[in-house]
Amino acid sequence: MSSHRTILLVAVLAVLAAVAVSGAAILSAEDTGGPAAAERAPKPRAGFPPLALSLGIRDDAEARRLRRAADLYQRGRRAEAAEIFARSDSLEAKLGAAFAAWPSTLDRVEQLGALYPRSALVQLHVGLARFWAGTGGELAAWREARDVEPDTPYAVRADDFLHSGFAPGLPAFTPSFAYRVEGDTLAEQLGALEADQSVRGRLLYGVALQRLGRPVSARRAFAAALRLAPDDVDALVADAVGRYEKNDPAQAFSRLGPLSRRFPKAATVRFHLGVLLLWQGDLAEAKRQLRLARQAQPGSRIAVEAGRFLDEVGRVGTR
Repeated sequence: MSSHRTILLVAVLAVLAAVAVSGAAILSAEDTGGPAAAERAPKPRAGFPPLALSLGIRDDAEARRLRRAADLYQRGRRAEAAEIFARSDSLEAKLGAAFAAWPSTLDRVEQLGALYPRSALVQLHVGLARFWAGTGGELAAWREARDVEPDTPYAVRADDFLHSGFAPGLPAFTPSFAYRVEGDTLAEQLGALEADQSVRGRLLYGVALQRLGRPVSARRAFAAALRLAPDDVDALVADAVGRYEKNDPAQAFSRLGPLSRRFPKAATVRFHLGVLLLWQGDLAEAKRQLRLARQAQPGSRIAVEAGRFLDEVGRVGTR
């Protein structure tokens, strides 16, 4: 696949999976060799590095301020963003303030990196700062971010930068059953799912954790569902999808592939095979699996979702 189509496919998958990863497209678009090539020949970049704050379901006063400041930063209103970041003393605010005063604050970002070597949030942004400044060393920081706190959205984002040829984020499990989550707020909904110890409750809690950028916890939830129902196709598929890692995709494929023979009429198996293949750019085989998913159970939730993916991928093929 051409680099142009790969970048478009990455963007499509980000939309389909509802994944928001600040700056991931920049690495893919600016350097088709990925960040490794950038580190071999570092050079300063114009403008400001992307700020990748992830506040999850937080809705406290500081979280609202940080979201406002991050939005201003992304829109180029950095002086206003800096004023808001200065009101807080959290790591997110310290990094935001440093980025808003770029490039004079590269040393400050490096200082934060030395002070917080076990923070995925900090190490992710150290990597972004190094990449933008052209000093080199971004890969080491992103590996650190990925490894020190793997159950965070910052680790997931760092892994995106280490694997710019893949779609951003991680593939998510899509339940084949209809569901409704109780609660008026996101926190209430997450609490309800956490308390639900049924098979479907564990599966939906795992999906929620995936969306929050907590892949390790999601994996545990899916494993719990599988222990409750070892022959349930949704539990088996979720467990397989939850094991997907860009460093070792075989962990997921080795479990998901055999399920297509065990459950030949289950659209969910073919659909998730297609999604995983799309994630790493195997477009032709992904489309074949998605078509098989649509044919396996016409009219089902999964068949509809497979059709949506096929439509979006088809648009990529025409550009």
